[in-house]
Amino acid sequence: MSAMAPRFWRCGRFELALDRPLVMGILNVTPDSFSDGGSHEDPAAAVAHAMRMIADGSDIIDVGGESTRPGAAPVSPAEEIARVRPMVERLAEEGAVPISIDTRRADVGAACVEAGASIVNDVGGFRDPAMQELAVSTDVGVVIMHMLGEPGTMQDDPRYGDVVAEVSTFLLERATALVDAGVAPERICIDPGIGFGKTFQHNIALLRSLSTLTSHGYPLLVGASRKRFIGEITGQAEPNARLAGSLAAAMWAVSRGAAVVRVHDVAETVEHFKVRAAIEGS
Repeated sequence: MSAMAPRFWRCGRFELALDRPLVMGILNVTPDSFSDGGSHEDPAAAVAHAMRMIADGSDIIDVGGESTRPGAAPVSPAEEIARVRPMVERLAEEGAVPISIDTRRADVGAACVEAGASIVNDVGGFRDPAMQELAVSTDVGVVIMHMLGEPGTMQDDPRYGDVVAEVSTFLLERATALVDAGVAPERICIDPGIGFGKTFQHNIALLRSLSTLTSHGYPLLVGASRKRFIGEITGQAEPNARLAGSLAAAMWAVSRGAAVVRVHDVAETVEHFKVRAAIEGS
């Protein structure tokens, strides 16, 4: 893959231009996500929230049915499918923006692609051969994320020799494996996995070194919204009180080359980006 920045990210029938930062709105249909668990379990409420995010300017809706917060208990594939497939199908029917499925499981991903999902966002980094096969056998966009360990234990005692080098190497190796298997490079996006098996210092080091990750030539996604490290900096213990810090992290990420930011607060993020673009004259 050339280090030249791609002009678009191909996600099924969508080609997302990368001439401005893209906003991925988070839709968790779980009872136990770290920030908004239980808020959108009701299908009508979940759809309404997604439609508000689209109206507010979200370029992508990312639907998740299993919490990946530290210490989260896994759910069965059947339960995860029951949570997410109806949401994906309903939102994909709208056709306004691509729908992403946030899952570690190939059967869940396949069910949602069949229901209309245009992106598979794998926190497991497509290490599972079945997930790799799903990527090869479809034309969806893929997000390769780095996570150390599993959600239930990832924050117990994460250790790295050099977190930036190790995360960078992992992402490039996984992207190369997908390309070698037959996935078109323009379908691939990479994500360092802020907060997934990382300490405060690890997260800060990765954010300071985003240029290392963008040098691989793949669009970079950063998901820092409402994460614990922001609360540690600002003193805000409640995740939903971390808006200002989340906006600062999003602005930092795009100023260092991130192509996509994954956020809870779509309207505020879009407004920040509009002001930035106006000042830059873009």
